Amino acid sequence: MFSSMILIIIILAAILVYNLITRIRANRVATFVDEDQFKEGGHRGQIVDLRENRDFESGHILGARSIPYSTIKMFYKNIRKDMPVYLYDQGKTLSIRTAILLGKNGYKDIYILKSGFRNWNGRTKK
Repeated sequence: MFSSMILIIIILAAILVYNLITRIRANRVATFVDEDQFKEGGHRGQIVDLRENRDFESGHILGARSIPYSTIKMFYKNIRKDMPVYLYDQGKTLSIRTAILLGKNGYKDIYILKSGFRNWNGRTKK
């Protein structure tokens, strides 16, 4: 019983440390922005929807293009390095992972919608 409890605590601690490290890595390569900043900057940059195609087709941020996270490793080179990149998904988990990938590959101007699409109140297209 006691050893099971210790194992659970170790697993939970490992998950917390992993999430913290991931967030720190994301903060090094990307800026988290609120909805107003995302709307403003999206006009001069590339908006990338990381959700799967069925979610994109049911509604997405106006001006966004779909590059599902499941395909990002194959298609990230289709994103221009010379323009700002605005990432979003349902929350922000996939955006964080994508920002880290892009940062590793030389992208410099990366922004993540911190509230995710589920809380988006701006214009959308269906």
